[in-house]
Amino acid sequence: MANVSNRTKGIICIILSAFCFSAMSSFINLSGDVPVIQKVFFRNLVAMFIAATTLAKNRERFLPVKGALPFHMLRTLTGLVGMFGNFYAATKMASTADSAMLNKMSPFFTLIFSAIFLKERIKPKQAIAIIGAFAGAMLVVKPTMSNAELLPSVAGFLGGMGAGAAYTCVRHLGKKGENGRYTVFFFSLCSCIVTAPYLIFNFHQMTKEQWLFLVMVGVCAAGGQFAITAAYTFAPSREISVYDYSNVIFTAISGYFFLGHQVPDLWSVLGYFIICSMAVWMFIYNNKEHELEKQKY
Repeated sequence: MANVSNRTKGIICIILSAFCFSAMSSFINLSGDVPVIQKVFFRNLVAMFIAATTLAKNRERFLPVKGALPFHMLRTLTGLVGMFGNFYAATKMASTADSAMLNKMSPFFTLIFSAIFLKERIKPKQAIAIIGAFAGAMLVVKPTMSNAELLPSVAGFLGGMGAGAAYTCVRHLGKKGENGRYTVFFFSLCSCIVTAPYLIFNFHQMTKEQWLFLVMVGVCAAGGQFAITAAYTFAPSREISVYDYSNVIFTAISGYFFLGHQVPDLWSVLGYFIICSMAVWMFIYNNKEHELEKQKY
């Protein structure tokens, strides 16, 4: 890949990340009636060992940079909210593609939280994209009492919100010079510590297949995290972020072929179209803004 541009490498990595997270959703679903908190524990346990091994191999420190600890703690809290919402939705919703799309609201929440906490101004077109994405999300959630999946849909939406807040913390940690691999390790370790007490007193016995599926959840999650970290190392978000939405395509395909011929309803498909359209619009807008900034200098 010596002659491949960094942008192309970034695109390849972010599509690989999307595939890994899609596979993770499928394995979450396949693991069946295992409690969500137990699924979260095993997902983070595997990721913790992989991150720790990577840090040790590269002889990197197992300590945060100065002043980063409070943001690591906040990232852990918001990340756990996002993960519980995402896992619950992936387990309970009839369509894993619906849960995946609700999780993809996170970039729009990142814009909102970055404006509130990092004082990054939201421009009018970005505000329109956020409103449009929320409208699309409501078509997926279908917030009526007649919707039997209202609770998991809301959980998926809140999962996207938690992920958006977590990414805002990660963004701030990156600005402070924190190592991305350590951020993965810290989050995974703290998540295991938080969820372990439940397992000590309420461990759900699992079949061999469920053990395998939960190990694969952790492997796919770690693969997705490291791939997306590599992607943003090769190229900035404005150039490659839109390709992350390939996750929904992968999830829809796996849902149809491996999870009982799952087919989203027409309202959900319309919601997908609106959210993805807003994401593509923001992608084009951000690139144009960057080009205008370059011309000024």
